[in-house]
Amino acid sequence: MKNTETSSNYNNKSIILFDGVCNLCNGFVQFIIKRDQQSYFLFGSLQSNAATQLLQQFNSLGDKLSSVVLIENNMVYTQSTAALKVLKQLPRWKMFYAFIILPKFIRDGIYDLTAKYRYKIFGKRETCMVPTPELQSRFIE
Repeated sequence: MKNTETSSNYNNKSIILFDGVCNLCNGFVQFIIKRDQQSYFLFGSLQSNAATQLLQQFNSLGDKLSSVVLIENNMVYTQSTAALKVLKQLPRWKMFYAFIILPKFIRDGIYDLTAKYRYKIFGKRETCMVPTPELQSRFIE
């Protein structure tokens, strides 16, 4: 891991794991970075070794690793719940957390439909995003 922390040192951090080759996912990360004024979140590509090591601690995820995963307080959130919990931490976007009251199967149905066609609609990169030197400390590797 590039920033010299071990996975156990991430316990007090909220980590967003995202599909590093997905343009939609990369756009979501850029959206969060611009609005996360307190640097609440760390980021990592699902394709990275660090993500693999972190996710091995949570072996019940199965095939839910399609695009965004939030690890917070030793809990893993996926799909719409992960996205809504992220928005809850962003000023001016907290109100969208109200959608958490919708039944999970409805929220995740919309999320899964978007995830299924994300490459077709938004495109795909050849390689994972490389953070700028200013943002390097916010990314795990």
